[in-house]
Amino acid sequence: MVFVEDLTEGKKIQNNIFLLRKVTNGTTKNGKPFQTLLLQDRTGSIEGKVWTPNDPAFEDVEEKDYVEVSGEVTSFNGTLQIRLERVSKAQEGTYKAADYLPSTDKDVEDMYKEVLRLVDSVKTDYLKELLDKFFRDPDFKKRFCFHSAAKSVHHGFVGGLLEHTLSVAQICNFYAKHYPMMDRDLLITAALCHDIGKLEEIAPFPQNDYTDEGQLLGHIVIGAGMIRDKIREIPHFPHKKEEELLHCILSHHGELEFGSPKKPALIEAMALSQADNLDAKIETMKEALKNAAPGNTEWQGYNRFLETNIRRTSEEE
Repeated sequence: MVFVEDLTEGKKIQNNIFLLRKVTNGTTKNGKPFQTLLLQDRTGSIEGKVWTPNDPAFEDVEEKDYVEVSGEVTSFNGTLQIRLERVSKAQEGTYKAADYLPSTDKDVEDMYKEVLRLVDSVKTDYLKELLDKFFRDPDFKKRFCFHSAAKSVHHGFVGGLLEHTLSVAQICNFYAKHYPMMDRDLLITAALCHDIGKLEEIAPFPQNDYTDEGQLLGHIVIGAGMIRDKIREIPHFPHKKEEELLHCILSHHGELEFGSPKKPALIEAMALSQADNLDAKIETMKEALKNAAPGNTEWQGYNRFLETNIRRTSEEE
């Protein structure tokens, strides 16, 4: 088996198996039909092009199928894709599902230990108790470590929610040191809890798609509800601090048009929204440039999430 990360321009692949994430139908300028298959394994994803979809070499396959493909790797606008010559549904027993789930390249246990170090650094007793109720629950840990942080935009892989949460919390930890007027314990608590609603908003892999609850409520509202439910188990939790914590959660997307019910009104809420935005955009840039070969400084095209055309930075000569 050849993984996506090992594909290079000109490489021919025979009977290689991928998870088919998405099928898109299109037409060329000449009116001829074609299909774009988004193919995935645990190392990444790549588009496959079917230029003759009515050819018998292409069997009927559906999204979420494991498919066996043959073709040649080509490059278009600096991005690798596969010109597909044959596609069929893979037979059960010829693949391991774990090979097709995109996963963090970082050590999950090490990251979770760092999360617990941040939990233990919180000195305010009721905030520490709240964090313990989440992050020292074995069932919560199992779900949290396996979950993605998004369907597709950023950190959309196994361990993505953990990786993103830790990164945001570490950025917030720096902010708290750099701006001493911030309530560090409140900020770290909010950072560690800001995306827990995604456990219910997005179904776990291999679906990794929005649930009904996610579609109707969204992770911000779901997460605020989860936090409030845990706070109810802590009788001495101050009402004012509960409101401030929930405000940080409800405003962490920064703007109403980005899904936040409120805009940041506290300095800690502003810091959290900036940290979340920074980590999401940097990861989006990393993932968008992943298929561009090292040293390739060609423009990669307009990125909808980043709202700009992007390319790699040039290397020193």
